[in-house]
Amino acid sequence: MIISFDLDDTLISKNKFQLEKTNFLQRIFGIESLRKGTIDLFKELKKQKHQIYIYTTSCRSESRIKGTFCSYGISVDYVINQQKHQKKSSKTNIRCSKFPPMFHIDIHVDDSIGVEMEGQKFGFKTIIISETDENWTQTILSKIDLHQEL
Repeated sequence: MIISFDLDDTLISKNKFQLEKTNFLQRIFGIESLRKGTIDLFKELKKQKHQIYIYTTSCRSESRIKGTFCSYGISVDYVINQQKHQKKSSKTNIRCSKFPPMFHIDIHVDDSIGVEMEGQKFGFKTIIISETDENWTQTILSKIDLHQEL
C-alpha cells in the first residue's frame, strides 16, 4: 500500500506538538524537526511493506525533504511537492489542493479538514490527524489496518 503524508502541521511544526530529538548536525544544518513518533511510525510502516510518500503543497525541494528524513535514519520512497503537484494536475480537470490518486496513493495522512472534504468529493481515502492526538501513530496504524480489511 502507498501511504502519503503531509508535512506542515502533520509531521513538521515548531510549536503544535512534541518533536523528535535533534542532534548537533541537524541543528547546524537547520534540519526541520519531525513530530515525535514519526521515526517509529515510518519504521513500522516499512516493516509492514508499505511505501511512504510525502505529499506537500510547500515549495521545499525534493532533496531537502529527503535529507530531512534521512537525517533521522528513515527514508521516504517518493516526494510530491507543490511543483510536481501543479505540473501533473495542470493536465487534468481536477482542481484541489491534493489529489493522491494522481500519484497512485492509497491513503493520504493530513491535518486538514479541507483535504478530508476533497477526499470525500473526489473519492480518495484520507486519515486526518489532530495536532492534539497524543496517540496519533496508533490512530494511523489502526485506520490503515481497517482500510486493508476492506
